[in-house]
Parts: sequence; structure tokens; C-alpha cells
Amino acid sequence: MEVYFTRLNWNDTSFPIAASETGLCYVGALNEPSDLFDDWIRKHLPRAELIEHPRIMQPYQEQLLEYLNGVRTRFSLPLHLIGTPFQLEVWQALCQVPYGVTVTYSDIAKQIYRPGATRAVGTAISKNRVLIVVPCHRIVGKKGDLTGYWGGLNMKRQLLEIEQVSSSKLPFL
Repeated sequence: MEVYFTRLNWNDTSFPIAASETGLCYVGALNEPSDLFDDWIRKHLPRAELIEHPRIMQPYQEQLLEYLNGVRTRFSLPLHLIGTPFQLEVWQALCQVPYGVTVTYSDIAKQIYRPGATRAVGTAISKNRVLIVVPCHRIVGKKGDLTGYWGGLNMKRQLLEIEQVSSSKLPFL
């Protein structure tokens, strides 16, 4: 399998993005070191041939930049999500959280009909490596506070500011 990648430049930052023939499989954190991306690919797609190819990645770059610049509110990109069945279920639920809305881990657990699985949901969310597109930045603590985010709380805050969201919980269910 071939996996194409490039670094997306936005403002004074850059981050890796990658896609297989199936779709987008990786959107990294702002200023993420290349070795984190390389390690993730080797672990999750060990047979992949990694090819730097900005032209193939152009449609992905365009939509991500439109989002980051406040123009796009929904993505229409094919995805290649790599995870356990439970993780995939959680990530699909994340994709249902509307732009500009924040919800809690508990809300996601209820959405997937597993109200007692809040911690497992949190763990699954922490494994998401298609940041921004699978919008785990829209998940907040039960009191509306900004909680852990693989890309760091500064990135989470920036993404929520793009969406003009306060850190208070808004309903989506």
C-alpha cells in the first residue's frame, strides 16, 4: 500500500497529513515533529510505502486550509480510519458533532449507546490521529473545561476559536 504525505503550512506552523488510496489517514498536530508521524505510520501501516507527494495531497490540503481560515465548516474528504471497532464507533460519533458545538465525553458515550463507557470513550478519542477532520477538539470536560487533546490544549483552543466556540457545553444530542 502506498501512503502519500506532505506537511501543511498554516500561519507560522506546519503539520503532517497523509492519505492512502482509501482516504485521509493522518492529520498531525501543529508543529508536530516528523518522527511522531513516521512512528505512527510504521506501527499502524507497517507495509506502507511512504511517498511525499504534495500534488496528490492537494485536495486534502485545500479543505484543511479552508477550515483553518474559517471558510469551511464541513469536510467532504474520504477517510481511512485505522483503529479498533470501538474506536471507529467513537470516531464516527465525533464526526456527527456539528461545527461550532462542544460536547462531553459522556455525551459521546450516550450517543453510541454505552453510557457507562465514558473513560473508554476518552481513551478512544485520545487515539484519533485524523485531527481536525475527526473533530475531537469539540470534546470538553463535564464542566465545559478544556481537557486533554493529542495536539495540545493550545491547538484545541485555536480550533475552537476558529469555530467561535466558548469552552461551555452546547447541546447536540
